[in-house]
Amino acid sequence: MTRTVRGASVLITGAARGMGRMYAERAIAERAASVTLWGRNAAALARTVDELGTISRGRTRIQSFVVDVGDLGAIAKTAQRVRKDVGNPDVLINNAGIVRGNRYFWQTDNGEDTRQTMQVNALAPMYITREFLPGMIANAYRAARIVNIASAAGTVGTPRLAAYAASKAALIGWSESLRIELEQADHGNVKVTTVTPSYVATGMFAGARSPVLTPVLDPEYVVDRVWRAMLDGWPLLELPRTVRISRALHGLLPARAFDRLVGDGLGIYRSMDRFTGRR
Repeated sequence: MTRTVRGASVLITGAARGMGRMYAERAIAERAASVTLWGRNAAALARTVDELGTISRGRTRIQSFVVDVGDLGAIAKTAQRVRKDVGNPDVLINNAGIVRGNRYFWQTDNGEDTRQTMQVNALAPMYITREFLPGMIANAYRAARIVNIASAAGTVGTPRLAAYAASKAALIGWSESLRIELEQADHGNVKVTTVTPSYVATGMFAGARSPVLTPVLDPEYVVDRVWRAMLDGWPLLELPRTVRISRALHGLLPARAFDRLVGDGLGIYRSMDRFTGRR
C-alpha cells in the first residue's frame, strides 16, 4: 500500500465517536474513495456522518450502518449490505470495544458482562474479518489491511478487568495467528496489524490510574501511530514502549517476582481501583 489510503475503501467499527471517528477523518483527509462507518448508536452515527460529510465535501463517499457487533448474526447481514452497496473494503479497522470494570470477576453480573465483553471484543472482529477477508484475498493485486485494536491488558493479568483482559488476549492470539496464516498461504497483499495500547484518554477508561512509566495516551497520538503502522503493514504495535518491556519481563520472571516487581511495584494491579468508565 502507498503512504496514503487514497482511492481505497475503508471500513471502521465503533466509528460514531472517539478514535473510530478519528480514523475516519484520517481516511477522508487522504482522499479515500469511501469510508464506511459501523456503530450501534444511530443518533451519534448520523451526527458523525453529517459532520464528516462537511469535511469531505463530496470527495469521499461516506456511508454508515447501525449495527451492534455484539449481535453476531447482525454482522453477516450488515456485511452483505456493505458488499452490495459499497463493495468489499480494502482496509478494515476493528476498533469497536467495550469494557466492564471495578469489580472482581465473581462479582460481575451472572456472566452477562463476560458474554458481552467476549462477543464484542473477541468474537466480533473474527466474524467481521471472516466476512470481508475472502474478497481481500481474491483481489490479489490490490493491497489490503486489517487492523485489530487489542490492549496491553491482553498481555498481562489486570485485577478488576478479568473478562476484558481475556477478550483482548483472545484477540491478540487470533490476530497474530491470522497474520502468520496469510503469510504462509502467500496472500502477501493482505497485512494484519495488531495494536496493544495501554490506557487511552477517550473516556472509556475514565478513573483508571496509569501505571508508573506508562502514561495515559493521547488519542490523536495513538491514531497517528496506528495509521502509519497500518500503511506500513507492521505486524505488532505496542504503545508505549513500556508495554513491550512489561511483556518481556512477564516471560522472563517467575510469576511471584513479576507480581512484586511489575504488577504491584509499577501499579498495574491497582490501576483499575477507581475506574468509572463512560456513563
